[in-house]
Amino acid sequence: MAEKRVPLQDFRNIGIIAHIDAGKTTTTEAILYRTGLSHKIGAVHDGETTTDWMEQERERGITITSAAVTAFWRNHKINVIDTPGHIDFTAEVERSLRVLDGAVTVFDGKMGVEAQTETVWRQANKYSVPRICFINKINQTGGDFYKSLDTIHKRLSKNALPIHLPIGFEKEINGVVDLVDMKAYTYDDFTDHELKVGEVPANMLEKAKAARSKLVEAAVEADDDLLEKFLDKGEDAISLEELKYALRKRILGADFYLVTGGDGRGVIVEKVLDLVVDYLPSPLDVDAIWGKNPKTGDEVERKPSEKEPLAALAFKIATDPFVGKLIFVRVYSGVLKAGSYVTNTTTGEKERIGRIVRMFADKREDISEIGAGDIAAVVGLKNTYTGTTLADTAHPIQLESIEFAEPPVSIAVEPKTKADQEKMGIALNRLTEEDPTFRVHTDEETGQTIMSGMGELHLEIYIDRMKREFNVEANVGEPQVAFRETIRGTAEAQGKHIKQSGGRGQYGDVWIRFEPNETGKGFEFLDAIKGGVVPQEYRKPVEQGIRETLDGGVIAGYPVVDVKATLYDGSYHDVDSSELAFKLAGVLATRDGVKKAKPVLLEPVMQIEITTPEEFMGDVIGDMNSRRGRIESMEDLTANTKLIKAIVPLANMFGYTSDLRSMSQGRAASSMELAHYEEVPPNIAEEIITKRANK
Repeated sequence: MAEKRVPLQDFRNIGIIAHIDAGKTTTTEAILYRTGLSHKIGAVHDGETTTDWMEQERERGITITSAAVTAFWRNHKINVIDTPGHIDFTAEVERSLRVLDGAVTVFDGKMGVEAQTETVWRQANKYSVPRICFINKINQTGGDFYKSLDTIHKRLSKNALPIHLPIGFEKEINGVVDLVDMKAYTYDDFTDHELKVGEVPANMLEKAKAARSKLVEAAVEADDDLLEKFLDKGEDAISLEELKYALRKRILGADFYLVTGGDGRGVIVEKVLDLVVDYLPSPLDVDAIWGKNPKTGDEVERKPSEKEPLAALAFKIATDPFVGKLIFVRVYSGVLKAGSYVTNTTTGEKERIGRIVRMFADKREDISEIGAGDIAAVVGLKNTYTGTTLADTAHPIQLESIEFAEPPVSIAVEPKTKADQEKMGIALNRLTEEDPTFRVHTDEETGQTIMSGMGELHLEIYIDRMKREFNVEANVGEPQVAFRETIRGTAEAQGKHIKQSGGRGQYGDVWIRFEPNETGKGFEFLDAIKGGVVPQEYRKPVEQGIRETLDGGVIAGYPVVDVKATLYDGSYHDVDSSELAFKLAGVLATRDGVKKAKPVLLEPVMQIEITTPEEFMGDVIGDMNSRRGRIESMEDLTANTKLIKAIVPLANMFGYTSDLRSMSQGRAASSMELAHYEEVPPNIAEEIITKRANK
């Protein structure tokens, strides 16, 4: 089927981002329905949605993977990505935002700004993604457009102004007043097929005029000529086209936001689609992308044009039961054609593009090519992963990859039977390809397979997927914390490896200085050898020996991080010295030096946000204190709802979601993400070290 050609200025690559349960997926469903891609709106709680197509998503009523859907509205092509709201899947949001040009932030009108809303907002700020705000569920009991807007002003940005005002309150809401054309857009029932256009209700006229004046005043700041016209002749002198132009210009600056609201299931979503088309950027509005020539290291620019050489970024991998590995790509320049050869500039290998498919959630349509500014999925790539660049072989470019945090939670898994063993290896390999925050390694001491992820739910989902998608039955251990070790002092140590056992002996002798490195900088090796006391060919093995010892831990068997090691002296033997002898000398010096350099144990510490009814606040705070948590702030969300922010060690937080639910009769909720690593209190560190030693 031939694809409908759409000019690049009419493309919109947008994400739907929000806190869990704000109504992202429902809003996406309504977009599909209104643009004719589905014949009905699927309900999340019924497990009928189009974009939540994994079994786990349908059962739990949450979004786990970013679903990509293409829709058309007013002759514009809109690539929509519905992203997860749960913090354990925040990497999905991160990699989606990296390739999107704009976003719709959805808010729960009963709650306003929630914990994860702030997280996704910060992520969108990081990539300077222009946004519009949609306050959902304002037609439900407790829904309030103006209170929610107030929380946006308090917690996210003062530069968020309504472009629509709701008509009615709670269940009586039946449309909006559009402040641009000063018309009312109403419906009799949210399922209506079209909006009725009429005059602004008399009881809202003054309020609407005041809000419009504010909107115009903020808009004209985008353009000096318009500002001058506004100051000279007033608001009425600004035409509709000029106002739209100025608002769009301000939104493209990514620090000004238009706000609308309504029922995410209903016909009002058409007004959201209008905002997407009128105000969010096309690929042409986004700056040219820069990368490096992998051969020369020079900076290279690519403009969003099909005439430019190819530059595309793989931002997501999914395993499809019918076609195998699907790689989602955003093409920044040039054209990606089915059957063509491209260079994977991350690995340096050539790759053949098999099929290219346009995704409609879990359904797909084969297409022959995708051009600059577009998003689609590719089948048949062998060595392409998240963050990989695909480029024209004659004009290589490597785009900046996507960095992800180290996963802080681990569990041990073992196959139940011999038959499960091989299947488990294949399953884990596939799943790690899909998700860069899901890691697998073998514990050298115990031989156990260790899975690491961003949280309990994250790992729970993958265990479930192994069982359903790959038929693997596994025994699962208790969740474990990813502790780390580091040093607080400086020490010098000698490592001397001498072995004489007939024939050629072994001789390696080094002096190494160990000192703390900057937090987050990792391991750094410095060569300060003067003269040839340690020949050049033996210095790399010394570094190897240090690195391997640090990875294996010194005081409790956890990786040692943020250490600077300086090789400054040593000696060698003309006959008996070898690479192995110097590597072992590096090992001995490291074991001794780290122990002398005031080693400490570090633990992952989480930033947690808890929303709770006021009546349970005492219990929640008491419980948080018992988990070694430190309350940072408390604020009012609504008259009876409090927001508590705290810092708490991950080790004390397993099973917290269930505990919180039971102490609040299911009415409190929490969101948690990794904040940083912190030193473990000495008494607890001692316990952990003793426990590890007795294993």
